[in-house]
Amino acid sequence: MTDVSLPSAPAQFLALHGRNSSLVIEHHADEAPLWRYWGPRLPQGTQPESPLRDSRPLPSFMLDFDQPLSVAPSFGVGWFGQSALLAHRDGRDFAQAWTACSFEWLQQDSAQQTLRLTLTDAVARLRLVLTLSLDGASDVLIMQSALHNDGDTALDVQWLAAGTLRLPPHCERVRSFAGQHVHEFLPQDDALSRSLWRKESRRGRTSHDCFPGAVVTTPGTTLDAGLAFGAHLAWSGNHAQTIEWLHDGIYQWQMGEWLAPGEGRLAPGQTLHSPELVATCSSQGLNGVAANFHAELRRRLNWPGGAMRPRPVHLNTWEGFYFDVHPGPVKELASAAAAIGIERFVLDDGWFHGRHHDRAALGDWWPDESKFPNGLGDLIAHVNGLGMTFGLWVEPEMVNPDSELFRAHPDWALQVAGRPLLTARNQLVLDISRPEVSDYLFEKISALLAAHPIDYLKWDHNRDLAPAGLADGQAGYRAQVHAAWALMARLRAAHPQVEIESCSGGGGRIDFGVLRHTHRVWTSDCIDALSRVEIQRGFLQFFPPEIMGAHVGTAPAHTTGRTQNMAFRAAVALSGHLGVELDARHLSEADAAELRGWIAVYKRLRDRLHQGRVWLGEGQDGLVWQVHGTGDLEGDGASASQFVLIALRPRPSSLRYSPPLRLPMLDAGARYRVREILPEGTVRPQGRHHTAPFFEAINAPDGMILDGAWLIHQGLPTPRAHAETAWILTLDRI
Repeated sequence: MTDVSLPSAPAQFLALHGRNSSLVIEHHADEAPLWRYWGPRLPQGTQPESPLRDSRPLPSFMLDFDQPLSVAPSFGVGWFGQSALLAHRDGRDFAQAWTACSFEWLQQDSAQQTLRLTLTDAVARLRLVLTLSLDGASDVLIMQSALHNDGDTALDVQWLAAGTLRLPPHCERVRSFAGQHVHEFLPQDDALSRSLWRKESRRGRTSHDCFPGAVVTTPGTTLDAGLAFGAHLAWSGNHAQTIEWLHDGIYQWQMGEWLAPGEGRLAPGQTLHSPELVATCSSQGLNGVAANFHAELRRRLNWPGGAMRPRPVHLNTWEGFYFDVHPGPVKELASAAAAIGIERFVLDDGWFHGRHHDRAALGDWWPDESKFPNGLGDLIAHVNGLGMTFGLWVEPEMVNPDSELFRAHPDWALQVAGRPLLTARNQLVLDISRPEVSDYLFEKISALLAAHPIDYLKWDHNRDLAPAGLADGQAGYRAQVHAAWALMARLRAAHPQVEIESCSGGGGRIDFGVLRHTHRVWTSDCIDALSRVEIQRGFLQFFPPEIMGAHVGTAPAHTTGRTQNMAFRAAVALSGHLGVELDARHLSEADAAELRGWIAVYKRLRDRLHQGRVWLGEGQDGLVWQVHGTGDLEGDGASASQFVLIALRPRPSSLRYSPPLRLPMLDAGARYRVREILPEGTVRPQGRHHTAPFFEAINAPDGMILDGAWLIHQGLPTPRAHAETAWILTLDRI
């Protein structure tokens, strides 16, 4: 028996402070640091009264050495909760314990505090480098793990958490998002208990049905008040997260990449890097969590030229033409698009060699000779001549069996020897981790970007990965994600003017990882405005509106068959990055004029909609609303000087009188000029059932002056309205 002494090094308290949050860990030189606190901001210098074990009498029937929650709990030596690592060497070294820990401050100032912990297991010959970085302004914590195999034999890793978070005992519920194709961000609300809460996705992408993030709430948490914690894994592939109750009443929250068998195998000297875990806490409820996430995402977006320009209104041809694209009709659509105010024209699927339906041609990335005998140049010149920029749809990661590429290189598809080649949407997945495959795709797409003034790629990914076997027979899920990101980065480096939209059958690849390389996401293939209300509100819990693709579709909607009027469709799309997805050639004069008016409204408001903070709200009687605030935003946002209110009535009213709408984000000591926003030429319904002097006043050029305190506590009068209608106002501090 080997006599190994238990950890006994002195405690040292390490604290990271943001504007409104703090975390404290307890460092010992001979074990993993212990979690002590993550929550609202502590005064500088605040620390625990004593080391944790000094204040925890051991319960009966326990190991004689107390093991509280650490930042990297390990399996097999006394920690019985979820561990941050599961690994072994041919069945041995299955139990790990960190025998040494050192730390280094990489940055320690009010803007950013970054702490690097290096944990060593001398017995299992492992080294874990865990980085914690807290942004001073946004209160967003980034955690990331790197596991080094310092042994002389291979290490098989089954699980490596990106980070382990501590949640306080009074956490009560977890809000997550499920869904499916054309119905993403379906909210789920579960009570936390002594049962393990777990969500996993093994589809090879972020997925429609299991978004890699959640929000944990405490009793009394609302949209605008109460303590809430949010976390999201910045990863476009397989993932897992767990929340587990511990026997001291607290919870641990872990997120990480779900590793397929063999994907975590490390040869001696190799390192496994986890994705980033992006987490935050806020005392301003769900909207506070959203504001912090929005700030972090804005910080990491890599815009052409270094800064976001006003988000151009774009038209996508998909639901207008599907695969039936030909120069004449497409030019006609471009002309009709320019006439209603479109600024970017995106040619979707159907433009490339042999692409007449979804059964062929993916992989053959050059213009179809029968449709575009002279290439795309003439069409692009026509679009540019109308004052619009040009964008193009691609799906580089996929291949059809019926394609020149597959016939030449059938081995380039992900596959498992002896297993059938499973198609989805008649397509297979290319193994883009192979350099020759990535080079082929880069050369084909780069040639198009070099030959033409194309400033936008809609990058699609229309199926799950199955089977995901590499050329050597090993699983290739994580390799595929890294290769996709690398290909995007390579194209951006070669063509820095190009923006990329991440689309994956709509909302199947939306995460902070892919958004290091892209600039917009297609929120859902569903453009039904009524469905989009819930989808977009779920999206805004994590991501800001300027990257949220939101289109005005046709009526009836192609995915649901439901019909909404133009004003409701436009108002719902207004809150994101506005686009149009219909055949504008066939709009009636009245519909074209109305849509032109809404596009003009968007152009007038987009700087307000896309620069500041977003508050979501729920009024009485089924009313849902959101407010976009800009100006000198500090703290809870009351210092903002300009607001846009978009109020939506998805279903009929159940009250005789419309209840007022309270706006808690305003400054009680300020006054606001309130105006209704309508497209030019719109006339509000008249008569005593529709209007009153108040609504006439806010439609006057100078609007109406109202007190902030009244709007906060009593609320704004709302018009009586039918279901599926919207009401849009601006509020300017005077």
